Amino acid sequence: MTWSIVARDASGAFAVAVASRFFAVGALCPHAASGIGALSTQALVNPLYAPAALDAMARNEDPADIVRMLMRADPGHDHRQVHLIDRAGRIAAHTGTACIDWCGHRAGAGYSVAGNMLAGAQVIDATAAAYEENRALPFPERLVVAMEAGEAAGGDKRGKQAAALIVHTTEVYPALDLRVDDHAEPIIELRRLYEVSLERFQAFVACLPSARDPKGITDRAVIEAEIARFQAPRKRGAGSR
Repeated sequence: MTWSIVARDASGAFAVAVASRFFAVGALCPHAASGIGALSTQALVNPLYAPAALDAMARNEDPADIVRMLMRADPGHDHRQVHLIDRAGRIAAHTGTACIDWCGHRAGAGYSVAGNMLAGAQVIDATAAAYEENRALPFPERLVVAMEAGEAAGGDKRGKQAAALIVHTTEVYPALDLRVDDHAEPIIELRRLYEVSLERFQAFVACLPSARDPKGITDRAVIEAEIARFQAPRKRGAGSR
């Protein structure tokens, strides 16, 4: 009842973007861990896939073997859909035989798109094409654009309700975690939230304690200077239009 894209950026960051005619899709479907991998579990979602898959990816197990392990442990696997990508960019996916049409998955270099109960195969095709065509965009925005293209191609055939975007870079906490739980136009709202995150949030998160710098930046003047530095290219771009 969902479609999603899981991806690994050239920087090593992981992201998942997902949309569905299902309340709070971001609460159960997308999962990621910095330096390890990302996945989305969907259709009749099984949230138990996430810890098992991420633990196996942390051990550098082959993604195809991970998916087979998940299926063996789940008597309901015919009703599930899952796809994942690891730190080496390896991908594996499963679309159960009882998933509702249109359903399926496809993979490209550094990303996978999967969906079920969609308007048609064109939804994941458009999502994949937009992701491939927008390499110059910042990684999170590239996923938003991909989901916008999938929505324009028909999206979830039952309608719209929720969307989410998570991005993990280097820390145990996400660099970005946006959720639209219940909205008439969830992907439009996801875009709006992403734009709001550019105002202060993304720069602020970069100042937080990290594995490399356990203290982080605590001087508020320095934090404000970092936010201003982050915003400067965007202001120059707006001024040139």
